[in-house]
Amino acid sequence: MQNNARLGILLMIATTFVFAVQDGISRHLAGNYNVIMVVMIRYWFFAAFVISVATRQSGSIRAAAATTQPILQITRGTLLAVEICIMVSGFVLLGLVESHAIFASYPLLIAALSGPILGEAVGWRRRIAIAVGFVGVLVILQPGATVFAPAAIVPLIAALMFALYGLLTRYAARKDTTATSFFWTGTTGAVVMTIVGIWFWEPMGGADWVWMACLCVTGALGHWLLIRCYEVAEASAVQPFAYLQLVFASAIGILFLGETLRPNVAIGVCIVVGAGLFTLWRTAQRSPD
Repeated sequence: MQNNARLGILLMIATTFVFAVQDGISRHLAGNYNVIMVVMIRYWFFAAFVISVATRQSGSIRAAAATTQPILQITRGTLLAVEICIMVSGFVLLGLVESHAIFASYPLLIAALSGPILGEAVGWRRRIAIAVGFVGVLVILQPGATVFAPAAIVPLIAALMFALYGLLTRYAARKDTTATSFFWTGTTGAVVMTIVGIWFWEPMGGADWVWMACLCVTGALGHWLLIRCYEVAEASAVQPFAYLQLVFASAIGILFLGETLRPNVAIGVCIVVGAGLFTLWRTAQRSPD
């Protein structure tokens, strides 16, 4: 494996930008068509991409699919597919800015749950950072105003599900290769979304099929960039830059979708991101204190 931090950072920045564009396109399509159908079509293309990449890395489809923990892998894939549906619904209900502001709490959720789920040590510094981060989430949600509104809870549920997906991925990595987990992620999601989504099919206009093609391409390109990123640099060096997706998605929401950035959201995001970066740094130190 290479260790080119500068190239890795550039690739992570490109990754976050492409994923932010994907979110903007998802917001557009889900505003006009059923969310489940949009995610289903996206997964068809993603599954083809995943099978191609995993097969090339493993040598064959059989080798890519080989696992001693199929239930875990199916659970992971299903969890991610459902999470994507929920998050895209959040884009429609809240917009990109506020959805991503709340979703930014997922690294804190991973840190908080890594102890009970994976048995990892979480020291007092990270516990404090997690608590501070969730204060930031409350600032975004404005307790007493919107915290109990269903729309405000949607991206928080997505963040929790994505955190669980991340933890299960780390657990699966104890026995399976990255290529195997990647294979099951795409294929399971495609199967699950097809079984459910085919019942929600509706005609799509010609122009929106172009947008759908762009959605599929950005999804595959984003994952390819992410794979390359982790191939050339250590995760600890590039992971903090993943927060730029929040910046890019918010810019798209404000510039192209007419969204606004409320002061409490800006303040809350600073708190959440600051706490998240601290937990990432402490984790990179490999110290439980």
